[in-house]
Amino acid sequence: MIKITDLSTKAPDHLSKDEIKEATKAMAKEIADLQYVMMAQKKYSLLVIFQGMDSSGKDGATKHVFTECGPAGVHVFSFKKPTDDEFAHDFLWRVHKRTPAKGMIHVFNRSHYEDVLIQRVHGWIDETRIQKRMAAINAFEDLVQFDNNTTILKFFLNLSKDRQQEKLQERIDMPRKNWKHNANDWKEREHWDKYMECYEDVLNTCNTVPWHVVPADQRWYRNYVVAQKVLETMKGFDLAFPLLETD
Repeated sequence: MIKITDLSTKAPDHLSKDEIKEATKAMAKEIADLQYVMMAQKKYSLLVIFQGMDSSGKDGATKHVFTECGPAGVHVFSFKKPTDDEFAHDFLWRVHKRTPAKGMIHVFNRSHYEDVLIQRVHGWIDETRIQKRMAAINAFEDLVQFDNNTTILKFFLNLSKDRQQEKLQERIDMPRKNWKHNANDWKEREHWDKYMECYEDVLNTCNTVPWHVVPADQRWYRNYVVAQKVLETMKGFDLAFPLLETD
Protein backbone atom coordinates (compact mmCIF):
# COMPACT_ATOMS: atom_id res chain seq x y z
CA MET A 1 0.00 0.00 0.00
CA ILE A 2 1.57 3.27 -1.15
CA LYS A 3 1.14 6.25 1.19
CA ILE A 4 2.26 9.50 -0.43
CA THR A 5 2.96 11.09 2.96
CA ASP A 6 5.56 8.37 3.59
CA LEU A 7 7.43 9.12 0.36
CA SER A 8 10.33 11.54 0.10
CA THR A 9 10.24 14.49 -2.27
CA LYS A 10 13.98 15.21 -1.94
CA ALA A 11 17.29 13.72 -3.04
CA PRO A 12 19.41 11.79 -0.51
CA ASP A 13 21.72 14.15 1.38
CA HIS A 14 24.95 12.38 0.43
CA LEU A 15 24.62 12.94 -3.33
CA SER A 16 26.67 15.48 -5.28
CA LYS A 17 24.52 17.68 -7.51
CA ASP A 18 27.31 18.18 -10.06
CA GLU A 19 28.11 14.47 -10.26
CA ILE A 20 24.45 13.53 -10.64
CA LYS A 21 23.95 16.07 -13.43
CA GLU A 22 26.95 14.69 -15.31
CA ALA A 23 25.67 11.15 -14.85
CA THR A 24 22.28 12.19 -16.25
CA LYS A 25 23.92 13.70 -19.33
CA ALA A 26 25.84 10.47 -19.92
CA MET A 27 22.68 8.40 -19.57
CA ALA A 28 20.82 10.69 -21.99
CA LYS A 29 23.45 9.91 -24.63
CA GLU A 30 23.11 6.17 -24.02
CA ILE A 31 19.33 6.46 -24.28
CA ALA A 32 19.73 8.23 -27.64
CA ASP A 33 22.04 5.50 -28.95
CA LEU A 34 19.58 2.80 -27.95
CA GLN A 35 16.66 4.75 -29.34
CA TYR A 36 18.37 4.87 -32.74
CA VAL A 37 18.74 1.08 -32.80
CA MET A 38 15.21 0.65 -31.54
CA MET A 39 13.82 2.82 -34.35
CA ALA A 40 15.77 0.82 -36.95
CA GLN A 41 14.79 -2.57 -35.55
CA LYS A 42 11.06 -1.84 -35.15
CA LYS A 43 10.60 -4.65 -32.63
CA TYR A 44 10.00 -2.78 -29.36
CA SER A 45 8.19 0.38 -28.37
CA LEU A 46 8.24 2.44 -25.19
CA LEU A 47 5.50 4.55 -23.64
CA VAL A 48 6.62 6.93 -20.89
CA ILE A 49 3.87 8.49 -18.78
CA PHE A 50 4.48 11.51 -16.55
CA GLN A 51 1.92 12.50 -13.94
CA GLY A 52 2.29 15.02 -11.15
CA MET A 53 0.99 18.27 -9.77
CA ASP A 54 1.46 21.55 -11.65
CA SER A 55 5.16 22.51 -11.81
CA SER A 56 6.37 19.04 -10.78
CA GLY A 57 8.62 18.97 -13.84
CA LYS A 58 6.96 16.88 -16.52
CA ASP A 59 8.33 19.11 -19.28
CA GLY A 60 11.75 19.32 -17.64
CA ALA A 61 12.13 15.58 -17.21
CA THR A 62 11.13 15.01 -20.83
CA LYS A 63 13.62 17.60 -22.04
CA HIS A 64 16.62 16.33 -20.05
CA VAL A 65 16.07 12.58 -20.43
CA PHE A 66 15.40 12.61 -24.18
CA THR A 67 17.46 15.68 -25.13
CA GLU A 68 19.95 13.65 -27.21
CA CYS A 69 17.32 11.62 -29.06
CA GLY A 70 16.42 12.28 -32.67
CA PRO A 71 12.94 13.78 -33.15
CA ALA A 72 11.98 11.09 -35.65
CA GLY A 73 11.92 8.43 -32.93
CA VAL A 74 10.50 10.30 -29.93
CA HIS A 75 7.10 11.99 -29.93
CA VAL A 76 5.61 13.92 -27.00
CA PHE A 77 1.87 14.33 -26.37
CA SER A 78 0.13 16.48 -23.79
CA PHE A 79 -3.46 15.65 -22.90
CA LYS A 80 -5.38 18.75 -21.89
CA LYS A 81 -9.10 19.52 -21.82
CA PRO A 82 -10.81 17.25 -24.38
CA THR A 83 -12.14 18.78 -27.56
CA ASP A 84 -15.82 18.46 -28.46
CA ASP A 85 -14.97 15.53 -30.72
CA GLU A 86 -13.00 13.83 -27.94
CA PHE A 87 -15.84 14.39 -25.47
CA ALA A 88 -18.13 12.60 -27.93
CA HIS A 89 -16.06 9.40 -27.55
CA ASP A 90 -15.02 7.23 -24.63
CA PHE A 91 -12.24 8.73 -22.51
CA LEU A 92 -9.54 6.40 -23.88
CA TRP A 93 -10.32 7.08 -27.55
CA ARG A 94 -7.95 10.04 -27.85
CA VAL A 95 -5.24 8.22 -25.90
CA HIS A 96 -5.15 4.88 -27.68
CA LYS A 97 -4.32 6.42 -31.04
CA ARG A 98 -1.28 8.14 -29.45
CA THR A 99 0.34 4.93 -28.24
CA PRO A 100 3.69 4.16 -29.93
CA ALA A 101 4.19 2.02 -32.99
CA LYS A 102 6.99 -0.52 -32.88
CA GLY A 103 10.34 1.27 -32.90
CA MET A 104 8.98 4.45 -31.32
CA ILE A 105 9.16 6.16 -27.95
CA HIS A 106 6.10 8.19 -27.00
CA VAL A 107 5.96 10.45 -23.95
CA PHE A 108 2.68 11.43 -22.33
CA ASN A 109 2.96 14.73 -20.47
CA ARG A 110 -0.23 14.18 -18.50
CA SER A 111 -2.33 11.32 -19.75
CA HIS A 112 -5.52 9.28 -19.42
CA TYR A 113 -5.03 9.59 -15.65
CA GLU A 114 -6.35 13.14 -15.82
CA ASP A 115 -9.76 11.55 -16.39
CA VAL A 116 -9.67 9.92 -12.94
CA LEU A 117 -7.89 12.80 -11.18
CA ILE A 118 -9.09 16.31 -12.03
CA GLN A 119 -12.59 15.08 -12.84
CA ARG A 120 -12.73 13.25 -9.53
CA VAL A 121 -11.30 16.15 -7.52
CA HIS A 122 -13.98 18.50 -8.85
CA GLY A 123 -16.80 15.97 -8.71
CA TRP A 124 -17.52 16.16 -12.42
CA ILE A 125 -18.13 12.39 -12.60
CA ASP A 126 -19.44 10.01 -9.96
CA GLU A 127 -17.55 7.29 -8.10
CA THR A 128 -19.13 4.49 -10.11
CA ARG A 129 -17.69 5.94 -13.30
CA ILE A 130 -14.33 6.49 -11.60
CA GLN A 131 -14.07 2.82 -10.63
CA LYS A 132 -15.11 1.72 -14.13
CA ARG A 133 -12.51 4.00 -15.66
CA MET A 134 -9.72 2.75 -13.42
CA ALA A 135 -10.58 -0.83 -14.36
CA ALA A 136 -10.56 0.21 -18.03
CA ILE A 137 -7.13 1.83 -17.59
CA ASN A 138 -5.69 -1.40 -16.18
CA ALA A 139 -7.14 -3.38 -19.08
CA PHE A 140 -5.96 -0.80 -21.62
CA GLU A 141 -2.37 -0.76 -20.34
CA ASP A 142 -2.29 -4.55 -20.21
CA LEU A 143 -3.51 -4.72 -23.81
CA VAL A 144 -0.95 -2.21 -25.08
CA GLN A 145 1.92 -4.08 -23.44
CA PHE A 146 0.76 -7.57 -24.44
CA ASP A 147 -0.51 -6.93 -27.94
CA ASN A 148 2.12 -4.55 -29.33
CA ASN A 149 5.32 -5.42 -27.46
CA THR A 150 5.15 -2.00 -25.82
CA THR A 151 6.76 -1.37 -22.46
CA ILE A 152 5.01 1.24 -20.31
CA LEU A 153 6.90 3.28 -17.73
CA LYS A 154 4.73 5.36 -15.40
CA PHE A 155 6.31 8.11 -13.30
CA PHE A 156 4.59 10.02 -10.52
CA LEU A 157 6.66 13.15 -9.91
CA ASN A 158 6.29 13.64 -6.17
CA LEU A 159 6.53 17.37 -5.46
CA SER A 160 6.06 18.88 -2.01
CA LYS A 161 3.41 21.54 -1.47
CA ASP A 162 6.00 24.08 -0.28
CA ARG A 163 8.22 23.51 -3.31
CA GLN A 164 5.23 23.87 -5.64
CA GLN A 165 4.48 27.28 -4.16
CA GLU A 166 8.07 28.36 -4.79
CA LYS A 167 7.96 27.21 -8.40
CA LEU A 168 4.60 28.79 -9.14
CA GLN A 169 5.84 32.06 -7.65
CA GLU A 170 8.94 31.91 -9.89
CA ARG A 171 6.60 32.09 -12.88
CA ILE A 172 5.44 35.46 -11.62
CA ASP A 173 8.77 36.84 -10.39
CA MET A 174 11.06 35.72 -13.23
CA PRO A 175 10.36 37.35 -16.62
CA ARG A 176 11.70 34.39 -18.59
CA LYS A 177 9.16 32.17 -16.87
CA ASN A 178 6.16 34.49 -17.11
CA TRP A 179 4.86 32.62 -20.13
CA LYS A 180 4.30 29.56 -17.93
CA HIS A 181 2.10 31.40 -15.46
CA ASN A 182 -1.49 30.24 -15.30
CA ALA A 183 -3.74 31.69 -12.62
CA ASN A 184 -5.73 28.47 -12.63
CA ASP A 185 -2.70 26.59 -11.24
CA TRP A 186 -3.11 28.53 -7.99
CA LYS A 187 -6.80 27.63 -7.87
CA GLU A 188 -6.03 23.94 -8.38
CA ARG A 189 -3.47 24.18 -5.56
CA GLU A 190 -6.36 24.89 -3.18
CA HIS A 191 -7.45 21.28 -3.75
CA TRP A 192 -4.02 19.83 -2.84
CA ASP A 193 -5.25 17.41 -0.18
CA LYS A 194 -7.97 16.04 -2.43
CA TYR A 195 -5.47 15.61 -5.27
CA MET A 196 -3.13 13.67 -2.98
CA GLU A 197 -6.02 11.44 -1.94
CA CYS A 198 -6.93 10.76 -5.57
CA TYR A 199 -3.32 10.24 -6.64
CA GLU A 200 -2.84 7.76 -3.82
CA ASP A 201 -5.86 5.78 -5.00
CA VAL A 202 -4.52 5.80 -8.57
CA LEU A 203 -1.07 4.60 -7.46
CA ASN A 204 -2.61 1.69 -5.58
CA THR A 205 -5.47 0.78 -7.93
CA CYS A 206 -4.13 1.43 -11.45
CA ASN A 207 -1.08 -0.74 -10.88
CA THR A 208 -1.28 -3.50 -13.47
CA VAL A 209 1.72 -1.56 -14.74
CA PRO A 210 3.62 -0.44 -11.61
CA TRP A 211 4.28 3.18 -10.81
CA HIS A 212 7.71 4.68 -10.19
CA VAL A 213 7.53 7.45 -7.61
CA VAL A 214 10.18 10.12 -8.25
CA PRO A 215 11.24 12.74 -5.69
CA ALA A 216 10.69 15.97 -7.62
CA ASP A 217 11.70 18.87 -5.34
CA GLN A 218 15.16 19.01 -6.96
CA ARG A 219 15.20 18.98 -10.75
CA TRP A 220 18.66 17.46 -11.05
CA TYR A 221 17.69 14.42 -8.97
CA ARG A 222 14.29 14.04 -10.62
CA ASN A 223 15.91 13.90 -14.05
CA TYR A 224 18.51 11.41 -12.86
CA VAL A 225 15.96 8.99 -11.41
CA VAL A 226 13.84 9.05 -14.57
CA ALA A 227 16.84 8.67 -16.90
CA GLN A 228 18.17 5.77 -14.84
CA LYS A 229 14.90 3.84 -15.13
CA VAL A 230 14.45 4.58 -18.83
CA LEU A 231 18.00 3.47 -19.60
CA GLU A 232 17.70 0.33 -17.47
CA THR A 233 14.49 -0.57 -19.30
CA MET A 234 15.91 -0.02 -22.77
CA LYS A 235 19.03 -2.02 -21.94
CA GLY A 236 16.67 -4.91 -21.18
CA PHE A 237 15.44 -4.94 -24.79
CA ASP A 238 17.13 -7.34 -27.20
CA LEU A 239 18.20 -4.51 -29.49
CA ALA A 240 20.18 -5.05 -32.69
CA PHE A 241 20.40 -3.38 -36.07
CA PRO A 242 18.55 -5.38 -38.78
CA LEU A 243 20.90 -6.82 -41.40
CA LEU A 244 20.36 -7.16 -45.13
CA GLU A 245 19.12 -10.54 -46.18
CA THR A 246 21.45 -12.38 -48.55
CA ASP A 247 20.64 -14.99 -51.17
